[in-house]
Amino acid sequence: MTPEERLYADFTAEHLIPLWTQVGDLMPIHPKPKARPHVWAWKTLHPLAERAGDLVPVGRGGERRAIALANPGLNGLPYATPTLWAAIQYLGPREVAPEHRHTQNAFRFVVEGEGVWTVVNGDPVAMRRGDFLLTPGWHFHGHHNTTDAPMAWIDGLDIPLVHHTDTSFFEFGPDQVTDTSTPHVSRSERLWAHPGLRPLSALGATPSSPIAAYRWEHTDRALDEQLALEEEGHPGPVEPGHAAVRYTNPTTGGDVMPTIRAEFHRLRPGAVTAPRREVGSSVYQVFDGEGTVALDGVERPLTRGDLVVVPSWCAWSFRAGSRFDLFRFADTPVFEGLHQYREELL
Repeated sequence: MTPEERLYADFTAEHLIPLWTQVGDLMPIHPKPKARPHVWAWKTLHPLAERAGDLVPVGRGGERRAIALANPGLNGLPYATPTLWAAIQYLGPREVAPEHRHTQNAFRFVVEGEGVWTVVNGDPVAMRRGDFLLTPGWHFHGHHNTTDAPMAWIDGLDIPLVHHTDTSFFEFGPDQVTDTSTPHVSRSERLWAHPGLRPLSALGATPSSPIAAYRWEHTDRALDEQLALEEEGHPGPVEPGHAAVRYTNPTTGGDVMPTIRAEFHRLRPGAVTAPRREVGSSVYQVFDGEGTVALDGVERPLTRGDLVVVPSWCAWSFRAGSRFDLFRFADTPVFEGLHQYREELL
């Protein structure tokens, strides 16, 4: 064995790896994500969730009938991206998903249906089409379906990020939800969800938004007004024919949760978003309409309910066929907080 071979053998024996053999992988010229761009069709996902509803019970142990998007580039892990978890959750007629809490931040977005209440720290929150609902980390939460019809929605969490940082805690709560009432508006909305107004009884910043539900009627109106302003010749949309809003934490003006950004986008028929790429990953769901997405130069058709994963530094752009509504969540707050965020228009 030569002296050089002995050196490398000794490195291995002592669990050491020299940088000069790894620098290309550890410090690439630009991000090289393992996650791949991918599209999941709602017309495929929803029937699979229905079949699971017939065969898989909800209760202690499994806790949720949630089916995760497994990015084809992540070797079978149940992750949409290295930092984001996304799933379709299905709750059958009169079913109850028991309460629990966990370190992970979570939200729900409803693309269709109603009749389910999620109870967050004892506050019953109605779930209806177009609503964006928060369950910040370490908040007890459970769901109950008050109707004779099933309901499905998407869940988004920062499970992969928490898993990789070894910071996860989990605690079981009651088998039944702690409040079975069905108010039209939650207590958190009654206190906090008044535009531009902050209750003086609750001063100070909170890491996540205290608003449990961001209602569709407000989102819809805000987007319509941006496009109306554009028609009248005034500033409004983020780019021609493209209205967009970000859900925010009223105590800070920042993102709704420390690790997750959430937005809603509306494109006029024929509008095209400027091609770009950015550090960090995102997931889109088509709320309504039809269009296409270009991912690293490959164009794919989209329709209502479809889910799109855009990995870090993947080039992307949307084109609207009809009026095109898109819900988006992303890990951007993490990389802004680390001062690593970068965006490039193409």
